[in-house]
Amino acid sequence: MSAVFDPSTYDQQLAAKVERLRELLAPFDAPQPSVFDSPREHYRLRAEFRLWRQDGQRHYAMFAPGEKHTPILIEDFPIASLRINDLMPRMKSAWQASEALSNKLFQVEFLTTLAGDAMITLCYHRPLDEAWEVEARRLAEELGVSIIGRSKGKRLVIGRDYAVEALNVAGREFRYRQPEGAFTQPNGQVNQKMLGWAHEALGQRDDDLLELYCGNGNFTLPLATRVRNVLATEISKTSVNAALHNLDDNGVDNVKLVRLSAEELTEALNEVRPFRRLEGIDLKSYQFGSVFVDPPRAGMDPDTCELTRRFDNILYISCNPETLAANIAQLHDTHRIERCALFDQFPYTHHMESGVLLVRR
Repeated sequence: MSAVFDPSTYDQQLAAKVERLRELLAPFDAPQPSVFDSPREHYRLRAEFRLWRQDGQRHYAMFAPGEKHTPILIEDFPIASLRINDLMPRMKSAWQASEALSNKLFQVEFLTTLAGDAMITLCYHRPLDEAWEVEARRLAEELGVSIIGRSKGKRLVIGRDYAVEALNVAGREFRYRQPEGAFTQPNGQVNQKMLGWAHEALGQRDDDLLELYCGNGNFTLPLATRVRNVLATEISKTSVNAALHNLDDNGVDNVKLVRLSAEELTEALNEVRPFRRLEGIDLKSYQFGSVFVDPPRAGMDPDTCELTRRFDNILYISCNPETLAANIAQLHDTHRIERCALFDQFPYTHHMESGVLLVRR
């Protein structure tokens, strides 16, 4: 973390982020941002720890950026969810009492959800054997969690290889599978606020939505209730499979999902070349009024940014305000910022999530 965890300074830190976002968006005549704060502690639903041997025992450890040899040993982790803090000492006691669980264990990953689910991934520098599986099954039952064992080239699943989340948006509950190893929003409470803002900003429409970088369908599910049809794209196979499950589990039947990158979809819409993965999908049948993007930290590449210019409405969620500002600069001659928001996904760090609704001038 780039700032000290101190809940008494939270309001000042958040105010500094708001001012930074205002400065970045000032050249584009942005309105005042809506601000969505975070719980002051126990907000992070996932955590990853290396293990460090000291006094004959393995301890949870973290390291300062760029520092690999001076561990910060951890007994509890107040930014992590209450469930993670409950599981940490119980997990530690289990590996201290079991050679099968502790032998060459070097990393532990926790994933929890607001719905109360939990999954623990244990990473080893050795093959996993039957003795490990017996102990892991006993522990999974005792803790009420799924356990994933990982070693080179192998993965053993005790329970499920995903956690189940439930988020409420505009009075409706959406359930999500969150696969082990795939990206999920770390701050569940703020994610729920972010979904609510996007749902309201898009509004109820009678045309279609294009979504780029859809992930496991985090935004797709609630936004699909606001439009006639959605064409969503995602390049990660794991995320695509999770999104398809999530659409089916929630009874959302107006979404077509294709495994294409944003750059490939741009080529398809520009009729540069056909894609086998688009067989059976008539791109010309869609009446896109809006595009939703939630790109990686690098933002949209210039060609994808140009693609979004075609749409009357661009709903943009960003995890990097600098690349957001750069993309808006490219679009500013045709689109203006109607709404903007700051979502404090990462308290006590310089990172921030933000959102803008751009509408055609």
